[in-house]
Amino acid sequence: MARRSPRPLLVVLHRWLGLFIAAFLFVAGLTGAVISWDHELDEWLNPRLFEAPLAAGETARSPLVLAAELEQQRPGLQVTYLPLRLEPGHSLGLGVAPRPGADGQALPLAYNQVALHPASGEVLGQRLWGEVSLSRENLLPFLYKLHYSLHVPAFAGSDRWGIWFMGIVALVWLADGFIAVALTLPAGRRKGRLDAPVGAGQAERRSWWARWSASWKVRRGAGAYKFNFDLHRAGGLWVWVLLFLLAFTSFSLNLYREVFQPLMASVSEVTPGPFESRMPRPWDRPAVAHLTREHALQRAAVLARELGWTEGAGSLFYSPAFDLYGVQFFDGSDDHGNGGLGVKTLYLDGGDGRYLGQRVPWQGTAADVFVQLQFPVHSGRILGLPGRILISLMGLMVAVLSATGVYIWWKKRRGRRRRLPAAPV
Repeated sequence: MARRSPRPLLVVLHRWLGLFIAAFLFVAGLTGAVISWDHELDEWLNPRLFEAPLAAGETARSPLVLAAELEQQRPGLQVTYLPLRLEPGHSLGLGVAPRPGADGQALPLAYNQVALHPASGEVLGQRLWGEVSLSRENLLPFLYKLHYSLHVPAFAGSDRWGIWFMGIVALVWLADGFIAVALTLPAGRRKGRLDAPVGAGQAERRSWWARWSASWKVRRGAGAYKFNFDLHRAGGLWVWVLLFLLAFTSFSLNLYREVFQPLMASVSEVTPGPFESRMPRPWDRPAVAHLTREHALQRAAVLARELGWTEGAGSLFYSPAFDLYGVQFFDGSDDHGNGGLGVKTLYLDGGDGRYLGQRVPWQGTAADVFVQLQFPVHSGRILGLPGRILISLMGLMVAVLSATGVYIWWKKRRGRRRRLPAAPV
C-alpha cells in the first residue's frame, strides 16, 4: 500500500498558521525595524525631554538630591529608576511609579517618566511611557510597547495578556518556519528499479538539487503573482536562520517566567534570580522601599568591593512589584555594555537591604549565559551597530514575508472561486 505524502497536510498547516500570525508579525516587523533606533529617534523627536545645557555659573546637582526633592513635591509618586551619572548637556531622566496610600492601594499616575533640569530640578517634561498615542513625545514608546504586547490592556488582575499572546504568536511562528522549509523541498527521490540504467541514481540526485536550487531564486518578468511567490519562498530561505533566532528569542522573552525558564531548568541548571524566586505583587498594590536609596548604594558599594568589581555604580532601580533594589555597575554611560548582555547588577531587599543575588554578564552556568543572550540576540546588540542595522532589515523582511504570504493566499483563493462551476439556472 502506497504511503501518503504529508505535503497536503503541511500546505494546509502553513496556510492557516501563516494567516493567523501574518498581521501580528507584520506589525512586529515594522515596529522592530524602527525601535532598533529608539533612543536616537526619541532624542531627535523630543529634545526638550533630553537636552538641558547648563547656563553660565550653573552646576549639576546630585541625582539623589533631585530625586528626593521630586518625591517631596509630588507625594503620590516614588522614583523607581535613577541614573547616577549625568551626560553633559542632558536632562536627568527618571522612572516613577505610584506610591500607595495608607490602605496599600495606589492611584494611577498620568505619567511614568519625568525629565528634570540637572541644576535647578525643574520639571522639563513628563510622559506615560507606552501610552496609546502618536504624539511626538509618545511615538517611540508607543511603537516599542506595540512591538511586544500590542497594547492589550490590563484585566483580570494582570497586565501581561498582550505579552503572553505575542509569545504564543512567536511559538506558532517557530513551528511554521520548519513547515515552510519542508514545503520548499522537492518531492523525494524514487526508489531505484532493477532495470534502471547505471548512473540513474546520480542523475536523479542532481535533478533533485537542481529543482531545490530554483526555490532560492526570484524569477524576473514572470508577473506579479510569481514574483510575490518567489519573494516569499526564496526570501524566507535566505534568511531562515535569522528568522528562527527572532522567533525563538521572541518566545523566550515574552514567555520567560511561564515557559522558557521552567523549560531551561528541566534540561540544565539555571541559577534563579530574585525575580524568579519572588512572587510579584498585584500591579495596583505596589510596595514602598523602607531602605533609602543612599543606604542601598552604600550597601552595594561594600558588596562590589568584596566581589572585586572595579566599575562604579552607574544607575539604581527599585521594583515596587518585587520590593527589591538593583544597583548597576558600569563604566562611562553604556548601560547596555558587554555586547548588549547588560551590566553587572547587585540585588538588595527593599526592606532590610540584605543581599538577594547578582547578575554578571557571561558568567554562570551554560544555561545562565544562554538566558542572558536572548535579548542581545533579539535586538542585534550582540553585534553592536552592524547587528542593529541587520535587525532593522530583518524587521522589514518579516513584514514583507507576511504581506506576500497573505497576497499568495488571496490570489489562490480567488483563483479557486473562479474555477467553481456556475450554479444551475
